[in-house]
Amino acid sequence: MNIKNLALYFLWAIGFGLSISSCTPVKPWERGTLAKSYMSLYTNPEQRIFQNHNYSSREATTGGGSAKGGGCGCN
Repeated sequence: MNIKNLALYFLWAIGFGLSISSCTPVKPWERGTLAKSYMSLYTNPEQRIFQNHNYSSREATTGGGSAKGGGCGCN
């Protein structure tokens, strides 16, 4: 085994270990806390829709959001 392969395996093992360490089971009594609105990634869903539309219109891209169309913003 050469150094390149060893380094690749080492980096893979580190990444795998870090990805597993962030997973934790959620107890049934903790689910109520996680369902609160302040725990949401986006606290205002309507604003997120407009942000997605604005981004896709400026970038002239489609995908990953709900907006479709070109860069003119006229869906």
